Parts: sequence; structure tokens; C-alpha cells
Amino acid sequence: MITGPNDLLKGYVEVASLPTVFARINEAVNNPRSSMHEIGRIISEDAGLTARLLMLVNSAFFSLPQRIDSITQAITIVGTQQLRDLALATSVIKLFKGIPSDLVDMERFWKHSIGVGIAARTLAAYRREPNVERFFVSGILHDIGRLVMYMKIPDLSRTALVRTRENNELLHVAEEQVIGFDHAAVGRALMQNWRLSVYQEEVVAFHHRPELAGRFPVETAIVHTADILAHSMGLGSSGEQFVPPLDAAAWERLELPVSVLAPTLDQIDRQYAEAVKLIL
Repeated sequence: MITGPNDLLKGYVEVASLPTVFARINEAVNNPRSSMHEIGRIISEDAGLTARLLMLVNSAFFSLPQRIDSITQAITIVGTQQLRDLALATSVIKLFKGIPSDLVDMERFWKHSIGVGIAARTLAAYRREPNVERFFVSGILHDIGRLVMYMKIPDLSRTALVRTRENNELLHVAEEQVIGFDHAAVGRALMQNWRLSVYQEEVVAFHHRPELAGRFPVETAIVHTADILAHSMGLGSSGEQFVPPLDAAAWERLELPVSVLAPTLDQIDRQYAEAVKLIL
């Protein structure tokens, strides 16, 4: 019997833990005694991850003035925490397989997540937030609880999808009505299970209800706004058929002029296709 979000994670070996290589990278980055060389060696042990990261840092995503040819050089230029976050973003996508295609088109799901990540990263850069790559990760993770629901309770998830079409209501609202909780709550439980930061936990939990974010209200407002932008631009889909409403208080919390929207949309356009190609 499913009584809460944590029930969906019990015995769920496929996503019980993050890839070993990321766990090692994360441990090394959090250890003040670890050197950049040691972190680079851990990343370099995974040839696929190394290739994805080098392609990403050499893309329009960063627009660096010089070509980066090694992970050690990437760490020097981009930073250890930033590269750790990019490793997480590219690793998570590999975890979810075998989800019924009538519930979600996985390519469109990740395209939406990448779009939100780019939008959040761009807005964070305008606000001069530190380590904007964590906002890209938040975009990748914000709807991830929905994948757990599709895999563990496909019938209830299907009922929620049908309800949105019949009642013209937002999918996260239909999830609460049908299941008793929504994908954001499942995502929060997964963040806790993966022992990610409290920041990621709160942003994922409240990206539809930014007013509930107590510790990271600005960060949550950024991801909330980025989600609306990605929906309005038609960048993929996680199952939602409507553009959710923008929370006015969340936008005010960003303290950004409306004039940043045009260049933000332009940056998303310039970075989106290449990021999708490299990450997917």
C-alpha cells in the first residue's frame, strides 16, 4: 500500500543510489584534503563521463575563449564544484529506463529538464549567483520524481494524466487528487535518499509552490520561473499539457528587470540544441 512518497523508493534498487563515480567525485570535492589532480583522476576513470564533460565545457554552454583538452584543465577553468554538478546532471539521465512510452516520451522529458536547467542557469547568472551550474542541475532534477511515479505506480500516474485532459487541470494538481501527493514530494524524498544538498531538496520540493521555500526562496523562485519559461517555449515535456502560471511573488523575489527576459530567451535558444545533443 502506498501511503507516502518514501514508499515509492523502498526496494527501488535502480535509483537507490547515484552512480558510484559521482559518489566518489562528490566525496572528493567535499574533502578539503583532495587535490584537483585527484578529482580529475576519479572523473577520468569513466571515459563516457569524461567525454561528455569535455564536450560540454567546450560548447556554447560555456563559450570559453580557449579549448579545454583535459579534465584537469576543465577543473582549473570551470571549478571543482561546478564540474561536480555537471557530472551529476549528465549521470542522472542514465538511471531511468523501461518507463512505459504511453506515460512519457523520455527524450521530450529530458529535453524539458535541460531547457529548465539552461533557463535557471541563465537567470542565476543575471543575478550573479555563485556556482550557476547548481541551477542547471536543479533544472535536470526538478521533475525527476515524476519518473519514479511512472515506474512504480504507472496505473495511478496514467489516471492522473487522463484527469488533466478531462478536467483541464495542471498535472501536479491531478497527481495530488489521484495519488495523495505529487511528483515534487517524490523528488524531495529522492533527494534525501541520494543525500544531496538541502538546497536541491528544497528547490525540487517547492518548484511549483515557491512561496513555501523557507531556506532557499530565491533559488526556488529561479527554478520556478525557469520552468515556466521552458514550458512557454515548448522545450520538451514531462507530461504537463498546460503552461503553469507564474507566481508573481516569485518573480518579484528575483529582483530582475523585465528587460532580462528577451536576452534570457535568446541565450536559451543559443544553448539549448547543443546541450540536448551533448547530454542526450
